[in-house]
Amino acid sequence: MFIGEYQHSVDEKGRVAVPAKFRADLATGAVVTKGLDSCLVLYTKKDWAELAEKVSQLPISQRDARAFARFTLGAAMEVEIDKQGRINLPNYLKEYAEIKKQAIVAGLYNRVEIWDEKKWKEYKQGAEKDSADIAEKLGDLGV
Repeated sequence: MFIGEYQHSVDEKGRVAVPAKFRADLATGAVVTKGLDSCLVLYTKKDWAELAEKVSQLPISQRDARAFARFTLGAAMEVEIDKQGRINLPNYLKEYAEIKKQAIVAGLYNRVEIWDEKKWKEYKQGAEKDSADIAEKLGDLGV
């Protein structure tokens, strides 16, 4: 289970540290891809395989299904944690998420999101401001 919010520097080679608490679950390999809201998402290989299977079963005759598959699966890249506990983010993914010098690594139970620090702060402020409305909508979903 991934939980917590961590700030890490991104080095000149595009490497970002994975929080020590997350490393054991990702030690056998991981997949990073584009996420919604202009962030990146890091999955264990097991969770990635489950998601990829679901996405691959979407009907290719539907435009939105094709677009989502291209967005998610087409952007994916396998990554490994190096001896210093870092992963290398491909340039095309850093550009998509606009990740520069500082990144926020946030654990979200079965996945990890990686954000540019400034974008994360902006997103978080908006979500916190709207938290009562969000909670009310989620109540309709049984949360």
